[in-house]
Amino acid sequence: MRSIRPSVFQRWALITVGILLLTGCAASPETANTTAPQGYPVTVENCGAEVTFEAPPERLVLLKSAPVPALHALGVLDRAVARAGAFPEEYFDEPTLEELEAIPQLASDVDATGHLHISKDIVIAQNPDVVFGEVENLPRQSLAASAIPLLEEPALCATGADQSPDFEAVYHQVEVYGTVFNKQAAARTIVEDLEDRVAAARAQTPTDEQRTAAVLYPTVGGGTTYAYGTGSMAHAQLEAAGLTNVFAGTSERVFEVSSEQLLGYDPDIIILLHSEGDPQAVEESLHSLPGAETLTAVQKDQVMTQLLNFAEPATPLAVTGLENIVERFHL
Repeated sequence: MRSIRPSVFQRWALITVGILLLTGCAASPETANTTAPQGYPVTVENCGAEVTFEAPPERLVLLKSAPVPALHALGVLDRAVARAGAFPEEYFDEPTLEELEAIPQLASDVDATGHLHISKDIVIAQNPDVVFGEVENLPRQSLAASAIPLLEEPALCATGADQSPDFEAVYHQVEVYGTVFNKQAAARTIVEDLEDRVAAARAQTPTDEQRTAAVLYPTVGGGTTYAYGTGSMAHAQLEAAGLTNVFAGTSERVFEVSSEQLLGYDPDIIILLHSEGDPQAVEESLHSLPGAETLTAVQKDQVMTQLLNFAEPATPLAVTGLENIVERFHL
């Protein structure tokens, strides 16, 4: 019997089909080199929104200074390609300042209350993987339309805080950043150090402390004075320092307060906050309030001024702020 052998045409057809099959496999989504890095994608909740990252962010834009200490401690601040707003030197140690100075400063405008106004086009032009800090004229939805994720400190969420503003919130947010950047072990080490510092500060607070306190943000040069209620990290600081917030009856984070209200509560201690500039000018704003000279805190020189992020929001800087309060009023 004669053996059946494929013709030249048949052999060519078989070879062609094989090549096509191999090519198809190479182009298949399952085998293409598009797999996410190990542990990704990751999704975190921020201000009531789910934010997903397909890989660790490599291009950061900073629109607020609050996350800087955590980003530096995690070793990812050098990934920032641009920043805008106020970054007071008093917040940072020398290594952090050196990293910040290497980050280009975008054209921006900061008003008297420390709020930033910046063009969306300027931010988008940086091609960021993530933007830190939501500003009034550049909300989350606006950036989402350009497929740019945003992370905000929970206490500053436009829709309200994700959780109670306390030291647990400080630790939680560090761990969130650790998850985003795949730096969970480093985040745990940072949290343990912060926990130790808070415990040490509490240990220096008298158990029988009876003094009352108010945390205020006066408008330099005259205008509205703001106070902080139980929805603020400032309130958690006062509690940790053994002080009673005279505005504990108000659940809001921050609200307008009149001179008459302040005089009525007459706190033993007043802590003044400001975003930047001369702290003496901030104290003068307090002294210029009608009747301020009769306040117990003023008469007994129990007034302290510190930069806003040492109190608000719940970040590692708030731990330093607590230490500042304990040093000023207990040591």
